Amino acid sequence: MARNPKAVADAVLEAFGGRDNIYKVSHCATRLRVELHDDKKMNKQAFDSIEGVNGYFFQSGQHQVILGTGFVNKVFAEFEKMGIAESQGEKEEESTSNKGKMQQLTKTFADIFIPVIPVLIATGLLMGLRGLLINGFGMEMSGTILKLSQVLTDTAFTFIPVLVTWSAMKKFGGSPVIGVALGLMLVAPQLPDKWAVSFGEAEPLLLPFLGFDIPITGMQSSILPAVFMGWLAAKIEKSARKYIPEVLDLILTPFVTLLFSLILGLVMVGPLILGIENLITSGIMYFFELPFGLGGFIYGGAIQFLAITGMHHTIVPITVKMVAETGYDLINPIGTAAIAGQAGAALAVVLQQKNRIKRSNMFGSVIPAFLGITEPVMFAINLPKVKPFLFGCLGGAVGGGLASILGIAAAGTGSTMLPGLLLYIGGGFFQYILVILVALAVSFLVTFFVYREKQEEEVEHPEMNYDVKHG
Repeated sequence: MARNPKAVADAVLEAFGGRDNIYKVSHCATRLRVELHDDKKMNKQAFDSIEGVNGYFFQSGQHQVILGTGFVNKVFAEFEKMGIAESQGEKEEESTSNKGKMQQLTKTFADIFIPVIPVLIATGLLMGLRGLLINGFGMEMSGTILKLSQVLTDTAFTFIPVLVTWSAMKKFGGSPVIGVALGLMLVAPQLPDKWAVSFGEAEPLLLPFLGFDIPITGMQSSILPAVFMGWLAAKIEKSARKYIPEVLDLILTPFVTLLFSLILGLVMVGPLILGIENLITSGIMYFFELPFGLGGFIYGGAIQFLAITGMHHTIVPITVKMVAETGYDLINPIGTAAIAGQAGAALAVVLQQKNRIKRSNMFGSVIPAFLGITEPVMFAINLPKVKPFLFGCLGGAVGGGLASILGIAAAGTGSTMLPGLLLYIGGGFFQYILVILVALAVSFLVTFFVYREKQEEEVEHPEMNYDVKHG
């Protein structure tokens, strides 16, 4: 029977204490994220009886309801129809003050990059499709077709600062269209291309300042400078609106915002942030090139611990920059191994489940993992039972180490598991499949032979602050 988004939205709203208790509603690929005015008014137990809800947990100051890919968009649309998909009151200061600095930073990165990721995934799949046509089917493309394909695959990564400044401006309360204009200025054709300067094919612009010449280049493929510029421009715009008369606001506010953002960002602070970004990226690259696959082993085993807190979003800018600069993503196959590890452990738990209804509901949470979405299987099955989660991390570590030893990398980013196969058509296709199978097998076998639970008892771990529906 098809799930009814309207009925689920109404039931979820009632469980959260009604319309007046909702502060903010947002969503990611699989989960509805809700912030409340008063957490005491909600009924957590009610989620166990809502058909269509796979689980509930609390993380990073948000109540998160697992609905699954696709269906979460439909339920969110129902909240939008109710007019409660945005802030319903002044609570931002309170909600952020209760979070640690790292949680705030992680949530900020997530809010900025989640709207951008679908474009990067689509671009990565287009790269894989071109590789399939050329390397898989031996198709020869004319010069025109090849250039058009490069427009499809290269534009988003080359002009990624435009997407990031737009999203950052929106996140920090500025005008998104000013963010777009600012991002375009960072990659303006009048500026020397950053890569041409790096390879000695062009000279940077030199701006005399206090007896020094400040080199200025474009910021193609740069991430952190674009985030900084979006934050800075939003602050400047808000400050400008406080002092500029309303009759001149339409003209002067965008002018002041763009002028000072460009001067401070592109000329002064931007190059410093760009240098920090390059150091971070170089350090990450060195880590994954450690001998004996050590870097992949550590990352493959640890990344799901970061996912529990949402800190895995801090990896996104690094992977985007890596692909934009080098054309490949070393982290992708290792992250895939981590997801495969959780899927293997969950499959073992499902097969052990003797209750047919519970087994069926659990299996529904496993399927998204094979599409690269790990939250349902992790939060609805593995994490509440603890040991399967740890065994899944073990499988991810073994698979990640193997990926590093094999030296495979994706020709794009965003897609993992089965959808990610397209990213390896040009090289590493069978090695990628091997990594998935090894991670799956290790976690499945260890969980199946080591883990046991009482079939008729609900297993709870209140110390982990999760309340997850098991069936």
